[in-house]
Amino acid sequence: MSNLLDAFITSVISVSSYEELDRIYLKNRVLALVGEQVLTVETKETQLIELKDELVANAQKAGVIDDTMAAADILGAQLMDFITPSPSQLNQCFWHKHGFKPQLAIADFYQLSQRNDYIKLKAIAKNIAYTTPTKYGNLEITINLSKPEKDPKEIAKAKLREASNYPACQLCMENEGYQGRLDYPARANHRIIRFNLGEEEWGFQYSPYAYFNEHCIFLNCEHVPMGITRTSFERLLTILELFPGYFVGSNAGLPIVGGSILTHDHYQGGRHSFPMDKAELECLFTFAGFEHVQAGIVKWPMSVIRLRSADKESLIDLADKIHTVWQGYSDESVGIVAETQGIPHHTVTPIARMRNGQFELDLVLRDNQTSNEFPDGIYHPHPDVQHIKKENIGLIEVMGLAILPPRLKTELQEVEDYLLGKCDAVAPIHQAWATELKESHPNVTEETVTNIVRQSVGQIFARVLEDAGVYKRTEEGQAAFMRFIKKVGIK
Repeated sequence: MSNLLDAFITSVISVSSYEELDRIYLKNRVLALVGEQVLTVETKETQLIELKDELVANAQKAGVIDDTMAAADILGAQLMDFITPSPSQLNQCFWHKHGFKPQLAIADFYQLSQRNDYIKLKAIAKNIAYTTPTKYGNLEITINLSKPEKDPKEIAKAKLREASNYPACQLCMENEGYQGRLDYPARANHRIIRFNLGEEEWGFQYSPYAYFNEHCIFLNCEHVPMGITRTSFERLLTILELFPGYFVGSNAGLPIVGGSILTHDHYQGGRHSFPMDKAELECLFTFAGFEHVQAGIVKWPMSVIRLRSADKESLIDLADKIHTVWQGYSDESVGIVAETQGIPHHTVTPIARMRNGQFELDLVLRDNQTSNEFPDGIYHPHPDVQHIKKENIGLIEVMGLAILPPRLKTELQEVEDYLLGKCDAVAPIHQAWATELKESHPNVTEETVTNIVRQSVGQIFARVLEDAGVYKRTEEGQAAFMRFIKKVGIK
């Protein structure tokens, strides 16, 4: 056993720029946050984040802060701020290292973002994640349990507060060091690396609730809406050069097919090889005037054109041409309509990576039309699969990683119980699927039931991606896809 406060301060000194001479100063600053009752508290913990959690719990128990999740997060971020360099110090150190070893600069920032609990490793570990084989390769499934659900009491209190538009959104630069409030996350320990893309200032940070390895965000320092233009392709390839080893991609810039935050221009990246990355080209061709760019259609449930070249400018020019042609392209024989009464329907989801010394850029064709039959979107998960996935298909799902809602943890357990005969029915949204599973697996056992349900979820996700595919994986659909390719202009 050791004194909790002393153990925390010792850990802070060991991983920060503070020195032993700062111990009394640190002690008093921490006491100001957590209360003097911790002076006599003992602990068995030795790890910094666990020590921080104990200090927070003790402060709540003593009534120093409210007994709410928001108050705990705010105090926790303040305590972790002690080991986090100031933005100016961090940026100076990052770019100094980047000058001679970019990978080291990136690795150090990633480690800091874990060490100071900005990346919520304990929460992320709660996610249920697995892979499932499909005709498109092994797809990745994640049931997202990391983001804490809001306490109804906190929601009620937040509604009584005067509404605030600061920060304007959770991707704004103003989040750096923000205290947080009942209805907004604490960001005292949040830091952003600044860099230039063309004439604009951008930021680089990690995602607090990562969905894959080194999940990061590149964000415009101005609060401007997302959009896909030639500049987008230029930025993506430049980011590959600045942040070696990472992929980078953008959500499409239109509703339904876009991401969750279309109001702030940003990209996502990280160090992860997605199922789509591993998918092979099944049809190769050369676009006229772009002989130095290899091109082909990817064997994937969505409609993907892959471009490869060491010539950065040619790749950008071709991507811009494909995007421009697609924006104005219609083929009503297969339901492809570029616009309705001047409202555009077509855009792309671009994903960039380096492979064997060449730039590789995937352009996923997107269409956000709706109809009476499919009011949520013609190329959106159709009603019969929405019991598993009804949310928009954004960048991460496009690449073959399903982010499924937390409700499925209990709902899928109920389906397992139904297959084993432990209950007579499941939630209505799952009943037809559960009945079909039971009929096709009459000999299910305790040992096999989880795998049966999980593999079925994976097959449903493959269907979700097929729904989102503009050109279907049929003879008619692929012939129509080639008509578009020819419209762009191939040799």
